[in-house]
Amino acid sequence: MSRTPDLGTEPEFRVEVLQNPCLPPGGGQVHAIVNVSSLGPESVDPSVRACEVIIVDTSGSMYGEKIEAAGRAARAAVETLRDGVRFAVIGGSHEARMIYPRDERTVELDASTRAEALEALRGLEADGGTRMGVWLTRAARLFEGVDGIKHAILLTDGRNNEMSDSFEEVLRRFEGAFVCDCRGVGTDWDVEELRRIDSAFLGSGPDIIADPADMAADFRAMTRTSMSKTVADVALRLWTPKNSIVRYVKQVAPTVQDLTERGVERVPMARDHPTGSWGTENRDYHICVEVEPGAPGRRLRAGWVRVVLPGPTPEQDRIPASGNILAEWTADEDRTTGIHTRVAHYTGRVEMARAIQDGLAARRGGDEATATTRLGRAVELAHGAGDEETQRLLGRVVDVLDPSTGTVRLKPGVDKVDEMTLDIDSTRTVRTRPRMNGRVGDGTPGPV
Repeated sequence: MSRTPDLGTEPEFRVEVLQNPCLPPGGGQVHAIVNVSSLGPESVDPSVRACEVIIVDTSGSMYGEKIEAAGRAARAAVETLRDGVRFAVIGGSHEARMIYPRDERTVELDASTRAEALEALRGLEADGGTRMGVWLTRAARLFEGVDGIKHAILLTDGRNNEMSDSFEEVLRRFEGAFVCDCRGVGTDWDVEELRRIDSAFLGSGPDIIADPADMAADFRAMTRTSMSKTVADVALRLWTPKNSIVRYVKQVAPTVQDLTERGVERVPMARDHPTGSWGTENRDYHICVEVEPGAPGRRLRAGWVRVVLPGPTPEQDRIPASGNILAEWTADEDRTTGIHTRVAHYTGRVEMARAIQDGLAARRGGDEATATTRLGRAVELAHGAGDEETQRLLGRVVDVLDPSTGTVRLKPGVDKVDEMTLDIDSTRTVRTRPRMNGRVGDGTPGPV
């Protein structure tokens, strides 16, 4: 484990690597859970630069109670921002209209601009279609040239009207340019669309606001979390030895995010995987590296993980914390068959998320056999992990006949809110509970 010195406004980072390094002769796949934790200052220094862009769906489907609640929520967010940050509010329909300020720029928040923004957010009108790529493009332009924390909130109540190729191009073009948290109000929006935005912009996971009356509290909480961040653009740098292959780098807690293909080579033999902005928090990453097999007795550093605060050049990067992923070959089967508890736990969580998403998609498509099989597998995994919350949510979609074997029957009528909540929560993870002295060897399935 390593840690940073006290850097004032920046959080103190720690890295801990959890794994069973022992491999059998001929084995080469190394798994590790890398826990990265950070402890920020008790209060955020006013010198920490931040910019917030609030994107409110103002399309025609928001007419009535939802548009009024959206205005109240955006005002709650503005009220929560701290003095000195830059901000702007966008109204999203088939275009991206500046609600405040009126021209395309961000402004510094003070008593005057706060009052002006709150006034501008009264009486929002709902009209037009839904083109989320246009909204995100305007937000990206507003963030251009901004240093520090860059965060957006995106609220919608419907599906994107853009061509899929155009939308995907926007996500590729601006991937990682800022952090975006997404919310859907009601049940007429697409979870997978918001999940795509969340993945591209390293959000905390999309969420549903079933009741518009809850919108203001949710916006206030998201803004408060954004204002607690103290350092932006943190990367996880993974060095691996020559002739090795990085199979994957996944954030597995608090939400599942696959970062494998997002790594960039900033220094030789290593790739930087983006993790977004940090304050005081704790995240887990599952890393799998394929190395050349070794003979019994051989030891190897299979990976070197470093937290990186990027500077203007690689030479100016700061490395506040690091940890080693190790490999050791042995003929002792007792040492090689145990799977570290945390590795097994998150392997099961990722498989469970995929099973839930596959099952719900099959159910929507009318494939009852696949839906029953996949949701049954999710029930089995949730039961085995002791995940009572996921079992409860699954129980609203299927009748559970035998949780230990995953024997279920699809419920004939399912509330759309329950289905969407299960889908959303599938990528939220809970930490493992201690079992068998820190290791398990119970036939837990391999990585997916």
